[in-house]
Order: sequence, then structure tokens, then C-alpha cells
Amino acid sequence: MPDQAFDKAGGAHTAPPAAVRVQGLWKRFGDQVAVAGIDLELPAGKFIGLVGPNGAGKTTTLSMVTGLLRPDHGTVHIGGHDVWADPVQVKSRIGVLPEGLRLFERLSGRELLAYSGRLRGLPGDEVDKRATQLLDVLDLAGSQHKLVVDYSTGMRKKIGLAAALLHNPEVLFLDEPFEGVDPVSAQTIRGVLERYTGSGATVVFSSHVMELVESLCDWVAVMAAGQIRAQGTLAQVRGDAPTLQNAFLELVGANGHNPGDSLDWLGGGAPR
Repeated sequence: MPDQAFDKAGGAHTAPPAAVRVQGLWKRFGDQVAVAGIDLELPAGKFIGLVGPNGAGKTTTLSMVTGLLRPDHGTVHIGGHDVWADPVQVKSRIGVLPEGLRLFERLSGRELLAYSGRLRGLPGDEVDKRATQLLDVLDLAGSQHKLVVDYSTGMRKKIGLAAALLHNPEVLFLDEPFEGVDPVSAQTIRGVLERYTGSGATVVFSSHVMELVESLCDWVAVMAAGQIRAQGTLAQVRGDAPTLQNAFLELVGANGHNPGDSLDWLGGGAPR
């Protein structure tokens, strides 16, 4: 009998194959355990949210999954290929927009895309065509000849996303893609990602904004203290809770925590 999952409305359907399979993944930094033996199976063709509080291990996990950081133990497979045993095959199939995005700032936006496309082995004419389309869709056409050093935070996120999408990857990994982005740029990025997953590709993005995840994602993994607390469709993870935010707070043990109880001196007029 095939595996079954549930859509947002709770209806049963055959589970899609895993785009990413993580088994027994560990990472320590000195005495600090950042990721503690996690297992994940992320379905293909879905918009997937990896959520958790700050310091939960999300960025470390994504860095290991995408081959940017070597794990202490465990395996990662993307599209059936081992990230560390077969890195060329894996990296040709993925796009990455990391946290703290570093770009070649003395290039213009168009030059950056041309450089990225050539690194990926795309023909020059195809790079130019795709770059023009991405710059237009992401509302960067008017700034394409401007140096990246002069781009705003939102523009940097958009040009980084364009570079990650240029080779049409099967799986796109985004670490806090909406952090520090204005609402107009966020809406543009969201539209591009929804179109991308609508074509059958997979997006995996980390966030701690539950409202955003709930509005975008089909599938969610909740992480806290280096461990996966829950994973599944949005309906499965939310369970009986009214919102994903409520379910998240329960899963990470934050319900009932009120730091204001110990701040009875705060506010109330004149300093004392």
C-alpha cells in the first residue's frame, strides 16, 4: 500500500517521492551540539518550511544539506544523490540563497547573473535570455547596470534569488529569504517562488515567521534545540491548534512563558 499524506484540507493522497532525505545528521561546534541526529524526508514538488526559534539549528542544517558545511555524522541525499559522495551531481540540481548573502559587489546585477550562468556552464545566449527575464520579473531591470554594492537589502535578496534560479534547479534552498525585505519586494519574491513550485520544483526555506509559513507552505518541519519536533503537512503539524503559531509554541515548549512577569519595574512613568 503506498504511503499517504494529507493536503491542506486534510484530504488523503499518495505521498510524493522525497526530494531531500536526511538521516542521522549531527553537528557539534566544540561542546555545543547544533544539530542532534535529525531525520527528514522532504517531499518533491512542495513549498516546504523549516521553522524554529533563533538558534534552533536551521541554518546549520541547511548548510549541511546543501554541501556548504560537512556534518560530523549522517547522510544527505538530494534527488537520490549523496551530497558528499556525489557533490557535482547534487550541486547541478540545487539553487541556494544562504543567510548573510555574499555577492560580487563590484559587478552590476546583470554582470553577476552572466558570471553565475557561465559558472553553471550555460551557453552565453541562454544566460542573456534567462537573465533578462529574471531581471524583468523581479523588478530589477531598471537597476541591472547598477553595481550590487549600491543595492538595497531587498534588491540583494532578489538578485541572489535570480542567480540561484538561473540554471533552473530541481530544489531551491532559501535561508530567511524574506528577512529585512520590504513588502513590495517580498510580494515579488513570493510570486516567483509560487510559480516555480507550481511547475513541479521544490522550495525549502527557513523562517521563524509562522504567519508567512502558514500562508505559503504545503509541508512543514519544526526544529528546536537541534532536533526535529514535528514534520508533515501543514494540517498534520497544526493538528487541533487554531494556527500554526499556536502549534509551534506548544511544540517548542514556549506556551505560558511570559518574560514580563520578572519586569515589574519596566514602564509606569518616571525612572526609579
